Amino acid sequence: MVSAHADHEPIRVVTENFPGRPVFDTAVTHALLRQVAEGAAPEPGRLYIPDEIVLFSLLDARRPGFSRAQQICQAGGSAAVLRLAGGHAALFHSRCLAFSWAMPDSGERDSIQKRFQSVSEWLRSGLSQLGVDARIGEVEGEYCPGEFSVNAEGRIKLMGVGQRVVRGAAHIGGVIVAGDSQRVKDVLGPVYEALNLAWNPETAGAVEDVVPGIRPADVRNALLDQLSTEREWIPGRLDPGTLSRAESLLDWHDPSRSPRANAAAQSGSKTIRVDDSTLEA
Repeated sequence: MVSAHADHEPIRVVTENFPGRPVFDTAVTHALLRQVAEGAAPEPGRLYIPDEIVLFSLLDARRPGFSRAQQICQAGGSAAVLRLAGGHAALFHSRCLAFSWAMPDSGERDSIQKRFQSVSEWLRSGLSQLGVDARIGEVEGEYCPGEFSVNAEGRIKLMGVGQRVVRGAAHIGGVIVAGDSQRVKDVLGPVYEALNLAWNPETAGAVEDVVPGIRPADVRNALLDQLSTEREWIPGRLDPGTLSRAESLLDWHDPSRSPRANAAAQSGSKTIRVDDSTLEA
């Protein structure tokens, strides 16, 4: 795993989640990123079972159908949340495994690429332990497309990943769909239609589609086993300071209140700069 402390401090792996508080869950990850950037926290990772949410980006917020897409989410029982990274809408649900990492960033020119490569290879290797013919690369027609997605057999997307870089730190995170790929198709179909984004629902898959009976906990155990071959890790917990910081960041991730989303909607296709941060898809 790429990190400025790869040969020193162990990664703290946090499995806590916050049922019923989907916006807060994302704000926690944001708080961890800021703490790492300030040198106030060691390198933390999260591997947790999420609530059902549709994570939108600022790119989505600039599209004319964004309000309609949020309404569709609300009507269908999925919370709409504004995420840290770029890309396009993705569904997290209770048979998924969400992952995120906050790590120091040296500012080297190729650091973004290295992090994508390192994390995607870790996830590919972990899924391979479960018997998946896991490959890194975009499946043509996939939702939230990216060259560092992980797929099964080159035909169905299992994992999507995004990255955000701020001064002094980076966050890389995403979702692995362990089960119920049909839910991904049912939710994202009308959302992508509202946003006027093309995708092929047949490219949305889950680990259980190729390894029947798999559970999110099985995926997490495989990833931790794989991580042990590369880095030392220890169980971690979120401290009160992190949780308090997350409370202060809630508006960043609630599309109905976020000044970022409002600015993006008013800008259309213009570039938005937020603080000293950049968004990387």
